[in-house]
Amino acid sequence: MTETLKETEIDGVTLRYAEAGPDDGIPVILMHGWGCDHSTVAFIEGCLSPGMHIYNLDLPGHGMSTEPPEAWGIERFTGLVEKFIRLNGIDRPVLIGHSFGGRISILLSSRNDVRKVVLVDAAGIKPRRPLKYYLKVYSFKAMKRLAPVFLGKKRGNALIDRRRAKAGSADYRNSSPMMRAVMSRCVNEDLKHVMPSIKAPVLLIWGENDTATPLSDAKTMERLIPDAGLVSFPGCGHYSFLDNPAGFKAVILEFLKKDMKH
Repeated sequence: MTETLKETEIDGVTLRYAEAGPDDGIPVILMHGWGCDHSTVAFIEGCLSPGMHIYNLDLPGHGMSTEPPEAWGIERFTGLVEKFIRLNGIDRPVLIGHSFGGRISILLSSRNDVRKVVLVDAAGIKPRRPLKYYLKVYSFKAMKRLAPVFLGKKRGNALIDRRRAKAGSADYRNSSPMMRAVMSRCVNEDLKHVMPSIKAPVLLIWGENDTATPLSDAKTMERLIPDAGLVSFPGCGHYSFLDNPAGFKAVILEFLKKDMKH
């Protein structure tokens, strides 16, 4: 199925996206994870585009979409996707979110009428941190305040940048200053409180060896979301759809078979 690349302006962001599938197919909003773009989830698009109409987004600050004008939280990302849905006249879409895209799918489906939701190794639960983590965070915050005072602004900021680069995750290190601020804000947002409000059927697909969003997160989501079912793949990690493409395709097509145009 031919893919068409398009763009639109929403909330100060140039949002680029790929569109594929029959014009009269049920709409699907497909959202990738942090540090990725629409091509990362192209396999999912390919599974569904023969029978559904796919909008595969480059989320703000990713791929060919521009960065947010300020440090957005999940509320602003979700608001942008809600406006995209209204601008395109999309009615009751299926939401599919991998990792960071799962956060948006959770919040959006908790307050909008959507057809179904697929959460793939999704983020949305604030991780439980050991004491060592908090000691590192607060010592870094103290250094940020004190280093410029004792070393001068230039040397102090250089020390802070070196410490940040060494301590941060690969996703954090590879992000621009604006997207680092966005990531720091979003990763600490816990969405458990909105999960009971999701009325649509939800399919959770997970890799059992996922260390970024562990299987325990999926089990919490399954417990909190009223109509949720979990399928997990042994030996798979955070990109379960790439680690087990055949299994993933079989499961998602079964879940969406009544929504596919034949």
